[in-house]
Order: sequence, then structure tokens, then C-alpha cells
Amino acid sequence: MDLKTLKLLVRQGEGQQLEFKLKSNHPDKIMKEIVAFANSDGGLLILGVADNKELIGLKYADEDEYIITKNIEKYIFPPIAYNLERIRLENEKEVLIYKILESNIKPHYLDLTGIAEERKVYVRNADKSIQASKEVREILKGQNKPKGYKFAYGEKENKLLKYLDLNEKITVSKFAEIAEINKKVASRTLILLVLTNVLKAEPREIEDVFVINNEPRMKI
Repeated sequence: MDLKTLKLLVRQGEGQQLEFKLKSNHPDKIMKEIVAFANSDGGLLILGVADNKELIGLKYADEDEYIITKNIEKYIFPPIAYNLERIRLENEKEVLIYKILESNIKPHYLDLTGIAEERKVYVRNADKSIQASKEVREILKGQNKPKGYKFAYGEKENKLLKYLDLNEKITVSKFAEIAEINKKVASRTLILLVLTNVLKAEPREIEDVFVINNEPRMKI
């Protein structure tokens, strides 16, 4: 990438596959973004850019690169695939561009404590990286399994699809309510329907929503 392309990219602002950080003084927050990209569609994390889209650069780029690289190795499990590019600005400072590849061994965890039960999964939602729900974690795990998924079309599935004919989206809570089932059954059913490509999960900070999947390839 050349400097002109970088400027055009930064001008677009943060989004599903683009995140800016000014420097590496909060590496745990940067690791969260990297994990989210790997668990979603991949993306670019650009270090040396202010929130107002100003290209400031890094005074000691070698140190920032060392910190980020070590933290990726230490805190992300399993290891992720990424590429790093450095671009020099007019002020002689450098910008680090981490290209995080979408993983085929999801989910990846942020492991800050070394305690397995405290590992967290993050996914990307527009310009934010949010903690994955139980449903999204199970979907990510299910995508790794080679076997095909099948579901039996019954009364609860019929109520679900009728609801989605009239409404754009549904949550676990709403599905449990309209189908008169408990949330555990509602959750399992929605996970299975995502894994069979009938539905698509859209992660949210409060409660995920599920919509009809009209895409040829299932994404979350």
C-alpha cells in the first residue's frame, strides 16, 4: 500500500473491516480488535491514526511493532494469521498496518489471564468489536465441524418462519415467547438454523438478532 492509498482508506473512517488506533499504550484493547477481525470477516488495524482520522504516525514504530507482535503471540489463542506493513508519512513517522485474515479455525480467544474459563471471544459489528454471545460462540465452533447439519421442520420452526415473514428479525427471547418454548430450546434451534444456512446471526451488544439468510455463503 502506498501513502496515497492509505490516506484514501483512512478518509473512509472505521467500519466492519477497518479500525484505527493512535498508539500501542493499551495493547489489551488492540488485541480485542484483532480477535474480532479474525472471528469475523478479517480487517485492517491501522496504528498511528487519531480518532479524527488524522494521520499522526508513530514516533517509535519499532517499539510499537514489538509490543503488538508480542501481545498477539501471548494473548490470542489459537494463533491468528496476519500480515504487517509499514508506511512512512511526510513527517517521517511511520504507520503500522496489520492485515488480519478471516480465520478458518474460529473461534479465537483473548486470553489475558491464562485461565481458560476467563477467555473471551469477540466479533465485529460495524465499527465496534463486541463480546460474542453464547449463541455466536457455538455458531463459530460449529462452522469448524466437517459434518453437515440437518433440522426437523416442526411447530416451533413453523412459528419462527411465519414471524420472520412479517418481521425483519428475531431474538432468542422473542422466539421463546412466540413459540412458547424455553430459551435454551430457542437458542439451540436458532444456532442449528444458522449452521444449516437458513438463518444468519447478527451480533449485537445487548441481544443478537437472527434474520433470513439470503446470502449464498453464511456469515456472522
